[in-house]
Amino acid sequence: MHELRKHEWLQLVSIGIAGGHCQMANEVHTVPDKKYGWANEENGKVISRHRTKAVATREGRKLAVGEEAEHFIHKKDGTIGQKNSYGNDPRKIPG
Repeated sequence: MHELRKHEWLQLVSIGIAGGHCQMANEVHTVPDKKYGWANEENGKVISRHRTKAVATREGRKLAVGEEAEHFIHKKDGTIGQKNSYGNDPRKIPG
């Protein structure tokens, strides 16, 4: 999280993400945020807020990879534009 600017990681320390002590989440959602621009949510709770979608997506991906979770990247209108899985895949396909 050292790449985040001070104003971009409002709640990370208070919930333990910045120190690497976080609960497992099934899904990370990068969503539009009316006040700040973009946010990352886990289990309906805002984890971080960012001014740009690119930064929010990058940080959401880091969270999802670290937690082996699904990462849903929403469009500006709120619909899901992209979905990525990082771990917990049901089976490995050869080739």
